[in-house]
Amino acid sequence: MQDLIKRVFYYFDEICKIPHGSGNCKEIADFCVDFAEKHKLFCLRDKFDNVIIYKNGTDSLKNAPSVILQGHLDMVCQKEPDLEFDFLKDSIKTYIDGDFLKARGTTLGADNGIAVAMILSILESDAVSHPPIEAVFTTDEETGMIGASALDTSVLKASRMINLDSEDLDTVTVSCAGGSDLLACFENKTCEFSGTKIKITLGGLLGGHSGVTIHEGRANANILMGRLLLSAKDYLEIISLDGGDKGNAIPKMCTAEIATFNKDKLLEIVDGFKSEILNEISSFEKDFFIDTEVLEEGKFEVLQKETRENLIFALSLTPNGVISMSHQIQNLVETSLNLGILKFEGSRIVLGYSLRSSKKTALKFLEKRLFAFYNKLNASCEISGIYPPWEYNQNSVMLSLYKKAFKAHFNKEPKVEAIHAGLECGVFADKIKNFDAISIGPQMYDVHTTDERLSVSSVEGVYTILLKILANCE
Repeated sequence: MQDLIKRVFYYFDEICKIPHGSGNCKEIADFCVDFAEKHKLFCLRDKFDNVIIYKNGTDSLKNAPSVILQGHLDMVCQKEPDLEFDFLKDSIKTYIDGDFLKARGTTLGADNGIAVAMILSILESDAVSHPPIEAVFTTDEETGMIGASALDTSVLKASRMINLDSEDLDTVTVSCAGGSDLLACFENKTCEFSGTKIKITLGGLLGGHSGVTIHEGRANANILMGRLLLSAKDYLEIISLDGGDKGNAIPKMCTAEIATFNKDKLLEIVDGFKSEILNEISSFEKDFFIDTEVLEEGKFEVLQKETRENLIFALSLTPNGVISMSHQIQNLVETSLNLGILKFEGSRIVLGYSLRSSKKTALKFLEKRLFAFYNKLNASCEISGIYPPWEYNQNSVMLSLYKKAFKAHFNKEPKVEAIHAGLECGVFADKIKNFDAISIGPQMYDVHTTDERLSVSSVEGVYTILLKILANCE
């Protein structure tokens, strides 16, 4: 077993050397194809860089029903603001801290690189007993499950699947929310203004994955910036705003460049706002800060009044966070949204949301609600990255196999849960008849943030369970 575990971390280390952020998966797909060729395994690759590697079953399991082992190739690219790092060419620098594997100043990419590493180690091994395997590596999961949605599943024989994109060793996931991405855009209409330029940086927040931590009420930097702008709107003009890069990541920081005719009054308002917010959130957002930097005086291009008013209105009143809780599953968020992106992009101002719900009708209504909201503010909206929910299968063979394997290894019962985060299982369930799946994974914390860390010992635990399931897939 230890030799197999070493190979898992060998492949994870190799993956960390390859740039593989969402939208940049060609090189890591090349790596998977090269792996298949080296090990003489049949492989398919589509134009979206999805890769499928096939391996025959071993010995008595060669005629057993095929099983899909599935993970995604892309990672969320986040870095500390002062770190010089290019996700298009630089390698992730990892290190061990006790039981945790971490990255230096960036996201680690264990979501979902550790899944790819586990699957590759099984595909290369002659010591693992398993049924026929269809290893499916999808792309751009983090930006709307684009690869899985585009995948031609007719090339798959299996209806059973083990997804390895969960983050809790003691938990098996059997259902997930569906979702979509919504982009609201204002025209960046400007005029000239004379005054003092000031840079305001609001940050130090926890951030987090909007499908995993949205119920915790963590502060959203874009929403807080909207609140600050509303408080000081009589004393500022907006030059630019910049908060967050991913719709599904709760933004930790937002920066505003503004111009003012009364810098002393504006700085007084910002100081008062800082005290106000600290009083509200310091118990759980312990590192929150607001920095101000007084820059030059001069003439600046600022938003025209109507655009400025509409943008501040939108940031102040937009729905964000938990919309409703499930009445069927205790403590499960049913519907939510996260304002994860706030950017000035040339001629337009972009606000990007990740929407989630376990109810298709509730998700559709939330989309319509935002369309109506932004249409009133002369902003356009577009929907992308739609993925369906994955409904619970009470007769799941895969769940039964998992429970037996978990109990045999840990001598306790696993937690069986539905989650609010999206999983590619929903996409596969929408395409494959008689679909039967579970989602499992090692212990990970603070994914989609620079605090992401992976429990090394938990990798061995989930890997052992995975091998037990495969050995009993008759």
